[in-house]
Amino acid sequence: MNQKKDYVLRWIPKYSIIPLITALVLNTLVYSGTMVLCKGLYHHDFTTAFDRMVPVIPEFTSIYLICYVFWVVNYIMTARISREHMYRFLTADYLSRIVCGIFFVFLPTTLVRPEITGTGFWDQALRFVYSIDQSANLFPSIHCLVSWFCYIGIRHQKKIPVWYQRFSLVFAILVCISTQVTKQHYIIDVFGGIILSEVCYLIGRKTNLYQGLWKVFEKINQRVGLERGSVKYKGKLSEIKG
Repeated sequence: MNQKKDYVLRWIPKYSIIPLITALVLNTLVYSGTMVLCKGLYHHDFTTAFDRMVPVIPEFTSIYLICYVFWVVNYIMTARISREHMYRFLTADYLSRIVCGIFFVFLPTTLVRPEITGTGFWDQALRFVYSIDQSANLFPSIHCLVSWFCYIGIRHQKKIPVWYQRFSLVFAILVCISTQVTKQHYIIDVFGGIILSEVCYLIGRKTNLYQGLWKVFEKINQRVGLERGSVKYKGKLSEIKG
């Protein structure tokens, strides 16, 4: 009975609610805030010959949009593995957004989007994406970054079925492809997002930075009634694989 009380809607650990919401808020502030901050600055275009060769495939707009559900599900699954794993993971996640913000401010980027002339459903969907999403803050790609985090956060974790780990890898790759064939990013943005996620995740796994984050959120959770008492750090690096 007590175990059920520790979860919201039976699958979201209470201790993860505020940290995960904070991750969303930080992502929004970095992405949208830097767009406002850099609106009048010169934006670089890193389009390569490869980028010009890649065709537009409007149907991949579905992957580009569905990935938001993928992000929510996998971040919650990562949080359920253990508190320590979640805080190590979120340390990497927060750190990656700070790095993204630095790039967005000091290396503003843009690209020239193609004109979508088709009248099909996915053509219209892609035009809609263009209308609500400015062609800025491209390097590194947050779409690729977060999707790759969704995979590495559950990679080699015994509590996650192997089939779902493989699905997450395939879907993360599809998201990266979608950023290319919808002309939302250059190829360099894809590699930038993946490399940044791996480097930050390594820092989260191999350092004790997560303990400070754990301490802060434990105090917040206690104040709002999401924690019943102090939860000690286990400090077992063996829990975190990947």
